[in-house]
Amino acid sequence: MMIKTAGELIAEAQTQIKCVDVSSAKALYDGSENGVIVDLREAESVEKSKLANSTHISRGLLEMKIAKLCPDADTLILTHCAGGGRASLGALTLQQMGYTNVYAITATFDEIKESFG
Repeated sequence: MMIKTAGELIAEAQTQIKCVDVSSAKALYDGSENGVIVDLREAESVEKSKLANSTHISRGLLEMKIAKLCPDADTLILTHCAGGGRASLGALTLQQMGYTNVYAITATFDEIKESFG
């Protein structure tokens, strides 16, 4: 079997999840009562700049930390990273864990920051 590249894994994940652009993500978030934005970047990136309402969970700790943040399976969860890759992989993981209202924001961090603040 051939080893898959990160790009192939991400592309595969994106066929199985709901991907949204920034304006759709903002509309979903603004329309939700308890929506959560999860920043899957590494700590160093988050220290430099983060979204006002995001919660940071490094991609590698997502499975361990998400239940405390989101005890309900139907909570709106928007994942983001620097460019959409980790957000997509993270969204797929969350779906596999049983979360039903997960969206990956497939945009650059700067684009997301511009809209979400």
